[in-house]
This record gives sequence, C-alpha cells and structure tokens, in this order.
Amino acid sequence: MISVAVAAAENIIQSKLRDYGAQRVAIEQAIGQILAEPLVADRDMPPYNRVAMDGIAINFELFKKGNRTFNIIGTQAAGDTPIDIHEAHECVEIMTGCALPDSCDTIIRYEDLDIQDGKATIKIDNIKLGQNIHKKGSDKKANDILAHPNEIITPAHINIAASIGESEMLIKNQPKIAVISNGDELLPINETPSPYEIRRSNSYTIVAILQQHHILPDLLHLPDDEATITKELKKCINEYDVLIISGGVSAGKYDYIPNALEQLSVKKLFHKVQQRPGKPFWFGEHENETLVFSFPGNPVSTFMCTYRYFIPWLLHCNGLQHKPVYATLTHDYNFTPQLQCFLQVKVNINNSGQIEATPSVGNGSGDFANLLYTDAFMELPAERNTFNKGETFRIWPYKPLFN
Repeated sequence: MISVAVAAAENIIQSKLRDYGAQRVAIEQAIGQILAEPLVADRDMPPYNRVAMDGIAINFELFKKGNRTFNIIGTQAAGDTPIDIHEAHECVEIMTGCALPDSCDTIIRYEDLDIQDGKATIKIDNIKLGQNIHKKGSDKKANDILAHPNEIITPAHINIAASIGESEMLIKNQPKIAVISNGDELLPINETPSPYEIRRSNSYTIVAILQQHHILPDLLHLPDDEATITKELKKCINEYDVLIISGGVSAGKYDYIPNALEQLSVKKLFHKVQQRPGKPFWFGEHENETLVFSFPGNPVSTFMCTYRYFIPWLLHCNGLQHKPVYATLTHDYNFTPQLQCFLQVKVNINNSGQIEATPSVGNGSGDFANLLYTDAFMELPAERNTFNKGETFRIWPYKPLFN
C-alpha cells in the first residue's frame, strides 16, 4: 500500500505529463481546442488608413485656413478604390471601413455636417487633424505574433485566424481515453433496477466532464469477475493513452481492479490518498506510458477526483495553467478526521466582488444529488479540524461561478 497526502498525489500525477501531438482542423471545428502554433499577422492591422466614421474626407489644411464648405466630388464605399481630391476645397463622401485617400487626412462625421446641392458644410469648429482615422499598423504590424500556442481557442482567436487567412488551425491532440465502470450492481441506464441495484451514472459523469474539454472517450463496463477484468484491462492498456476507472479499488472482497492492474505490469504509484471523499484512489503507469486513474466508486468521490486530479493533469499536458480560485467561508465548519477535506460549497459573489462559500455537507460520498445544489469543492487542510467564518481557502469549481 502506498498511501500519500493530497499534495504528494498531485505531484506524482503532474510528473506524468504527456504530449499527444497536433493536427490541423477546419477553422469551424477549432473553437474550444488548444492552439498548437502561433497566429502571425500576414500584414499590418489595419492594413490601410481606415475610415472610422461615416461622413466626408478632407484635407485639414483648408479647414485650418477658415474654409467650412467643400465640394463633394464622389462617394466611396468600403472596398472601393480610394477617390483622391485634386483641389483643397474638394471632399469625398466616405463610409466607415473605407481606405482613406492619400490626398485626405481628416474625417468629418455626418452629424457635424450640412449637405445640400453637392456641397458639405461643416457646422462646428472643434475639428482636429487626423480625427476619425484608424491608422495603418496602429494595432499590430506585419509578422507580429497575435496569439501564442497553448491558448484555448476562443471566438476572438477565430476572428484573428480568419482575418489573417487561416482556414485551418493547428490544435493539440487530446489523449485517447477509455472510461470504465465496474460492479455487478450497476445496470445500463435504460434498464429498471431491482431494489438492490442502481443504474450506471459515474461513467456518464466522467464522459460529460471530458466533453467539456472536447474529448469523447469510449465507455466500457466490467463485471465483478477477476478474469474478465484482467482480460479487458489488458486490451485497454494496449489501445488507450489513459484509463479512467470508477469502482473496484477499495478493500472489498470483489474489488479486483488493483490486483488486475499489477498483474498487467501497471506500476502502482500510489493507492489511497489522505482525503475525504476519494480516499481509495489508485494511480499507476504501464511501461507503454498508458496512465491509469482508478477512482473509488462512490459518485461524489469519482466526481471530486476527476476535477481535482485528472482535469489539472489534462490542462498541464496542454500547456495551460490551472488558475487557483479562493473563496471565504460564510459559516464555521468542523471536520474531525485527520484527512484533507473536500467540502461541497455553494458559491456567491458579494457586493464587494468577493467570492463567498457556504458549506453544504450532504449525506456523504454517495449523495450525488447534493452536487446539483452546490458549485465547488473547498479544499480544507488536514492539519486542522476547525475552520472559521471569514477564512479563505482554495476551491475547485465544477459549475461556472460568474453566470
């Protein structure tokens, strides 16, 4: 038995980061994926002196000398070839997004004009040289790096990629994962259980979490039969990068998973973490680099371990930081066992912008219904038993906190 503290378990898992390569996908399929190459400006941004208001384009020098009325020699729409003026008293009626004619240097918006009979009269005196012009290259220069690898692709990244002519984007590959449930008491979700059976839910929970990270794993269920478990796990170890197992890792007579894994030369890196829920967590590595996250079967244990250990590992594999979030307790809380406590909390943002956490204990690691009414696990240190209102601790959110 290799029992470890939470920090030690985390360090062991984080020491097993993997790079699964990259692939190109159509820009329409890239949202939410991890960028694997820089996005580089193919030209200045904007690529020309861009008109920023509908109105007229003039040469400021004549306005400076006191002229207020200009002859309109043409109308320029966005995308048109610029219309140059040839006389100082001329102007061009021009639209937002147009390329500024070289002969003009100032834009007067329609709101400040009186236009009649082909002439535009400026109604105000507060006009500045160069106003309402988005200067060429003022945002970015050609060959500037606009976005870096290891960023989650957002709509803003899609906007940039399209603007620089990238119809495909290089994204990081995600690990090939099998999600495996175990236990004869677990029935398919479309079957009616007896009073002593339950439907499989943990595996679908894990799948849902992974789908949020653009991973669609394969599902497998194993009965409480050691020979079958060993046979099927052997296949999975050879076919997948990661196995996430729920159930069969405690000390029960039918908990065959740890022994089967060790028979298959999966090196046990730890078994049991000094925490509640999720104490029987088993983690190991095969010589072919397949990793095995084997979580306890209690639903809240599986839920917590996936968010606390697997997702940070996945993010770090992709070069992403798992930014810590902290919250302040709204009530005192006591926890007697000498274990790291992952307390379910309801999260609120108060009027001062502080994140507050209200404890919601539920009925233990089997009470998965309570997860519907909470937002995060608050990680409380094992060295203490009493946690006071107003103290701040790290939380591990499993719902959006700012909706």
